[in-house]
Amino acid sequence: MPKLSFDLDHASPGDETIGEPTEPGRPHEALFLVLPYLSLSGLIAVGEACTSLRDAVCDDVLPWLELVVDDPLSRRMRDEILIKITSKANGKLRTLGLSNCTKITNGGLQRVIEKNPLINKLHVPGCTGLTPEGVINAVKILSANGNILQSIKINGICNLQQQHFQVLKSYVQADSETLEHKCSINLGREGDCNVCPMDVGICPKCNEVRKVVICPTEMCKGKRDRRLSECRGCGSCIPRCIQCGACVALEDLDEAEAICADILCMSCWLQLPKCDFCNKPYCERHAEGRLNPLGPRGFVCELCTVYEEDDIDV
Repeated sequence: MPKLSFDLDHASPGDETIGEPTEPGRPHEALFLVLPYLSLSGLIAVGEACTSLRDAVCDDVLPWLELVVDDPLSRRMRDEILIKITSKANGKLRTLGLSNCTKITNGGLQRVIEKNPLINKLHVPGCTGLTPEGVINAVKILSANGNILQSIKINGICNLQQQHFQVLKSYVQADSETLEHKCSINLGREGDCNVCPMDVGICPKCNEVRKVVICPTEMCKGKRDRRLSECRGCGSCIPRCIQCGACVALEDLDEAEAICADILCMSCWLQLPKCDFCNKPYCERHAEGRLNPLGPRGFVCELCTVYEEDDIDV
């Protein structure tokens, strides 16, 4: 027996059939213009609303051509789920973006790549279940079909070596200026550079394959213009503010201390709200849901709250 719905939108004021059960109809055509702009979570939510919306989401290929999986779905994404979701693109998947999907393996990635030979953006940052060899194998499969890769994101994959980076870099189709672009980005809020086809590089200071950026501050730009110094390197070699991406001098690390373990420059430290007891701030990345309010003046951090409770018990 088919499911029934109540159609009240198209009934005339004098219609005696108002509220009577009717057969479910096809969703409004405007819905299909919206679906490609929804996130994966949004598509799943729409598909669970009713039968007609579920069929609309599943039967339309366009929303599934650009697949981006991030929190909170990334923590639950496994090989079999990924294969099922990517199958909705009918082999026409263009972008595969998996952020911190630690349960995805080389075998699962290869199966997805084999069924979707048109992928031109392969983004797997933080997917620690993958290996550099597994990513290279996936890239070789894509390139063997004559596909042109526009970007590869692999920051956070373990045991990346220079030879892995050079191999992957050779498969990216981009001009030399784009490949050698030096990122100057806000590490805390803006994420990856949209210009660079790869999100890692070889650090000029330690020669390791990591995320490499330059300082965005005007002072450091002036130094680079005069060739006095170049504060370009990975986060291990050059301490950087998690808020603005500026390099932080070693002597300033203790003065601009945060509650969380992240690094802050003095400029950002002064602008952030601070705990009323320890006078330390959270960075914006860790502040959400942790600013325990204490009236209009400020807040008490988690550490000071614990110490205060211990004092009361004594």
